[in-house]
Amino acid sequence: QVQFVESGGGLVQPGGSLRLSCVASGSTISIYTMGWYRQTPGKQRELVARITSGGNTDYADSVKGRFTISRDNAKNTVFLQVNNLKPEDTAVYHCITMYGNVPVGSWGQGTQVTVSS
Repeated sequence: QVQFVESGGGLVQPGGSLRLSCVASGSTISIYTMGWYRQTPGKQRELVARITSGGNTDYADSVKGRFTISRDNAKNTVFLQVNNLKPEDTAVYHCITMYGNVPVGSWGQGTQVTVSS
């Protein structure tokens, strides 16, 4: 079973940037669609970005133009570049394999992103 370790989060001011990383182990992820989700207390996890095995991407409307998902299959890693951060982007960010629109597998610990002045 694939396991994920997310990193790269932190405390940033509004307008700041971060690069989140997700390293997978246990299996190659090159054949899978990968997604980045975020979750805040009391809310459902929200899909913010997705990348197919072929490199096609799509984004939630709330992050279009600010977030960029990418992958390095040789390193079994998925990235999320987050720019022009807003306080409403504050959340724990997770990556996961996806089957269609459905997340599949075990969630990692995630990485906390806090946007505050």
